[in-house]
Amino acid sequence: MKKLFALMLLALFSLPMLATEWKDAALADVQCSTKAKANPDAHTRNCAMQCAKSGFGIYTSDGKFLKFDAKGNEQVMDALKKTDKKDHLRVNVTGDQSGDTIKVQSLSLT
Repeated sequence: MKKLFALMLLALFSLPMLATEWKDAALADVQCSTKAKANPDAHTRNCAMQCAKSGFGIYTSDGKFLKFDAKGNEQVMDALKKTDKKDHLRVNVTGDQSGDTIKVQSLSLT
């Protein structure tokens, strides 16, 4: 019985965690996240790129701001460099949330 329980625990912890997906989430840099919260769609691409050193994140549907990990920040910068959008920066993000940070697996501008 103990062996069966141990095997079940091992199998449970061996399964990959299911990633969370945020669709069409408003994007902002960390430095401007507080002032952009009232109207994140007005936050501009130029401002986000100027404040890139602070990192990036998204607003959840309940208004909470979640920051990206280093990989996510790199993906945002790559996407911002390639887009012609001037504002209304929205993203689809897949990753694992730990506290107020998302370990980004994939990210794309919408």
